Amino acid sequence: MTLIHGFEFVRETTVPELNTRARLYRHARTGAELLSLENDDENKVFGITFRTPPADSTGLPHILEHVVLAGSEKYPLKDPFFEMVKGSLATYINAMTFPDKTVYPAASTNLQDFYNLLDVYADAVFHPLMTPEKLAQEGWHYELDAADGPLTFKGVVFNEMKGAYSSPDNLLDRTSRRALFPDNTYGVDSGGDPAAIPDLTYEQFSAFYQAYYHPSNALLYFYGDDDPQERLRRMDAYLAPFERAAVDSAVALQPVFDAPRQVRHPYSANGDGDGAAPRAFVEVNWLLPEYDDPALVMALSVLSDCLVDTPASPLRKTLIDSGLGEEVLGGFSTYTRQTTFSAGLKGVAVADAGKVEPLILDTLAQLAGDGIDPAMIAAAVNTIEFQLRENNTGRAPRGLALLLRALSTWLHGRDPLAPLAFEAPLAAFKDALAADPATSAASSAATCWTTPTA
Repeated sequence: MTLIHGFEFVRETTVPELNTRARLYRHARTGAELLSLENDDENKVFGITFRTPPADSTGLPHILEHVVLAGSEKYPLKDPFFEMVKGSLATYINAMTFPDKTVYPAASTNLQDFYNLLDVYADAVFHPLMTPEKLAQEGWHYELDAADGPLTFKGVVFNEMKGAYSSPDNLLDRTSRRALFPDNTYGVDSGGDPAAIPDLTYEQFSAFYQAYYHPSNALLYFYGDDDPQERLRRMDAYLAPFERAAVDSAVALQPVFDAPRQVRHPYSANGDGDGAAPRAFVEVNWLLPEYDDPALVMALSVLSDCLVDTPASPLRKTLIDSGLGEEVLGGFSTYTRQTTFSAGLKGVAVADAGKVEPLILDTLAQLAGDGIDPAMIAAAVNTIEFQLRENNTGRAPRGLALLLRALSTWLHGRDPLAPLAFEAPLAAFKDALAADPATSAASSAATCWTTPTA
């Protein structure tokens, strides 16, 4: 077996939709996978990702993300990233905690700056300064404002999550995810519940890092016009000190419920200030198949666009015209291993909360029976195709958006290029639509939502 700078070559393909050559490698010594996307984009991107599924809501992944960026063996500064920003030409510097992963991406159009960023990030994730003081600073600690005052909890993440938990929209998202996924890691809060964060000990914190921040659990990513061989050489230097380890970080599938379930969660509200009663949020959620069939994901994306994404969408219009609420909630999501769909209303009178679910189910049942207007399906296909071809990611680097898209399958041991190569699933959907518009994938898929699976 011939190694290329310590990496085994796995496969190569061209992604014409992105004008990109993609190569997948596996590090021989540690087993870390590396996806190398080669193209002429000068805005180069790298990302180091770890599967970090928490078992509780103490905020371990989120706090660890903060601590990792707060000094390392090679860069033992209080905050090396803020110092680096002062002199860097970076177009993107950040880190992100998700329910099942932690991502450390950066981007730059300057090659030397790009390599400097990579060096700081690699040392940060593989050699951070993991001290009890760092946990106290970024996670939680006791604080006494006055000698005779009460002890209070403080901490960067603790304070951040107190703010997050004061948002009804945020609470709805967390409550819905907990209700849909009661049996796996998505049912707890990777960001941290302020009520649970003070339960976190340094021993748990250190053990979590040792378990998951190992190269054998890493997914490495490069994008842009930098030398693809140099990518491998530099990463091998960072990984070489480690040996392969067995890391159990897989996210389990959530079993489908035998029957629909209802969950109620109270939140603080003061009305609108004129004596009006507080309003409720009502959302119906479905657990859908795992993201392993690009054609099905394309069909569900089109269906979601038809149902709720435009002012003329029939489900959205029915919800708005009902007068039960003020704003429509929901849509199709690939945010978790199993895809989901939700629909609902915010600003619902508490007395009317029970009317929203029957309205949604009746509307979907009618659409499943009568079909969706072919013109609306065609418009949805055109919208999605335009978005895919334009690949407009706003201020974020395109390479970063592609990394996050690839991780929807790559994180769970599937093909990282499946979410990037959209031509085949788009063509398959168009062919099915042309063959029989009345029973197209979008129309027939509506039947899977007439009864909630979770």
